[in-house]
Amino acid sequence: MAANGNGRVSKTNGDTAGRNGLAKIQTQKRANGVCHDDSTTPVKAQTIDELHSLQKKKSAPTTPIIAMQGSFAAVSEDDRRKQQLQSISASLASLTRETGPKVVKGDPARPPSEAPRVVAHPHVSPTITVSDSALKFTHVLYNLSPAELYEQAIKYEKGSFITSSGALATLSGAKTGRSPKDKRVVRDETTEDDLWWGKGSPNIEMDEHTFLVNRERAVDYLNSLEKVFVNDQFLNWDPENRIKVRIVSARAYHSLFMHNMCIRPTPEELENFGTPDFTIYNAGQFPCNRYTHYMTSSTSIDLNLARREMVILGTQYAGEMKKGLFSVMHYLMPKRQILSLHSGCNMGKDKDVALFFGLSGTGKTTLSTDHNRYLIGDDEHCWSDTGVSNIEGGCYAKCIDLSREKEPDIWNAIKFGTVLENVVFDEHTREVDYSDKSVTENTRAAYPIEYIPNAKIPCVAPHPKNVILLACDAFGVLPPVSKLTLAQTMYHFISGYTALVAGTEEGIKEPQATFSACFGAAFIMLHPTKYAAMLAAKMQKHGATGWLVNTGWSGGSYGSGSRIKLAYTRKIIDAIHSGSLLKANYKKTEVFGLEIPTEVEGVPSEILEPSNTWSDKKAYKETLLKLGGLFKNNFEGFVAHKIGKDDKLTDEILAAGPMF
Repeated sequence: MAANGNGRVSKTNGDTAGRNGLAKIQTQKRANGVCHDDSTTPVKAQTIDELHSLQKKKSAPTTPIIAMQGSFAAVSEDDRRKQQLQSISASLASLTRETGPKVVKGDPARPPSEAPRVVAHPHVSPTITVSDSALKFTHVLYNLSPAELYEQAIKYEKGSFITSSGALATLSGAKTGRSPKDKRVVRDETTEDDLWWGKGSPNIEMDEHTFLVNRERAVDYLNSLEKVFVNDQFLNWDPENRIKVRIVSARAYHSLFMHNMCIRPTPEELENFGTPDFTIYNAGQFPCNRYTHYMTSSTSIDLNLARREMVILGTQYAGEMKKGLFSVMHYLMPKRQILSLHSGCNMGKDKDVALFFGLSGTGKTTLSTDHNRYLIGDDEHCWSDTGVSNIEGGCYAKCIDLSREKEPDIWNAIKFGTVLENVVFDEHTREVDYSDKSVTENTRAAYPIEYIPNAKIPCVAPHPKNVILLACDAFGVLPPVSKLTLAQTMYHFISGYTALVAGTEEGIKEPQATFSACFGAAFIMLHPTKYAAMLAAKMQKHGATGWLVNTGWSGGSYGSGSRIKLAYTRKIIDAIHSGSLLKANYKKTEVFGLEIPTEVEGVPSEILEPSNTWSDKKAYKETLLKLGGLFKNNFEGFVAHKIGKDDKLTDEILAAGPMF
């Protein structure tokens, strides 16, 4: 018997009865070749563990080894891997103990399918005085994928969870922001004359010996672990000027963060990566010794530009790595006559490029994210002789009060592969409450730039046409838009002004002026006037126009006036992009001497002149003079620094400031 199409049993030729007289059911192939028999030969595995081992293909190079000139030419796969491990081994070498751990590739929790590849430190033979760290294995988890890093984080790191959107939620520990007062730079013959030292500078000095003490402490901690994470990646999308960086860290969270934030090498590039140009040792779970010279707390972030190394102790906040590397780029790039910039950048369909500078709360992210334009990057850029390039491979967006309506691109980028720092979520649904500040107000998302739909890959663009300086002026006296001369652009770039609203716990208080040189004082290495002079030279050479855009108050200060509508600011930005604002009629304001247009399409003409919007003209004049005085006081710190052989440029910049 056989089952027919209706499920009934029918007789077939050669058919015999089954056991106990029941009809034997057979399945026959139909004419169309479809067969419902899904029986297959049994699996080869004898145990569940063996079965699991069949799930994963063995790792193998995904690209052929390219014959190259130099040391990598005609190298076997085994030799190449050995060189790679020796490079990592050298990175983890102890400077005073002369030995370190034996470096092994792979996870100690995973039984090796073959003998581990071991590279001992090529220093001295172990003697009776050697430390125990030289007798152990340290497993290197090298350039793991996001999926592998998720597994490591969820299995071994408390506070790591997959959220409902697929992003990885993590905790940065006690520090939920940067520690600028704990950042140190080695002052030696390399940096003595180059770097900006002294009052107002972010560069707090330390000596070489103290750096090596902290480096030893960090390396000893990393060497004591069973496993460390190693990322080999790039900075700067400009292939002629990219920097190779190596990040050695103890946490999967830090490895995934840097995987997202740096530029990810292709398999071919990783095969031939070689020795890094700069190395980070992130031992953030381990504190520095507070009795060490120059230490003021248990946290220390140390840069040694001669050794091209950075050491992190006592803080697990991932942003220290991102901004530490940005500081390094602020030092290395100007040496190549390339300007490093703390700015956003986008490009129109006609390849018109705009740079956006602005401190927190000025709208830099909102205004540089434009669905009608390509995103080059949101935070860090280089301007070279060939154009603009993004330094990073990802975005580090603030998440507090994030909503799909306000920031759809950021909202949609928070998916598998994204790191969510210090957010609060529902323990059952794992849905994130972006308004919850229980851990910190500085909640963040780190994701690859390709998660933004209109990102231009590779992240490079021609020379900028417009340089837009954003200020949220809560005093309400700066115009919504001003066209700047080159000297004024330098003055306002060095000033880096915005005004934030003070806390309102005891009622409305006065706005507070904030000045951050070059719109990123915490990260610059040279004197601000050097970056300003480079910016002016590049703007002049490539015909770029400077603009000052106020996204703050109009018709009065905070409390009496009102904030300029975002729709009006967008119309102003659109007019800058299109070039139509260059053709407008202009008049000059008092005190600041700013050129303001008499009309902008889509913007009420009366708000373009701030004095028109204040009913109390006397109060307006007093507030304007007060702000002018704040600018002058801030700029006094830069007057002593001379640019060039004479004072001509310094005097020119000073003359572009407020006059009264």
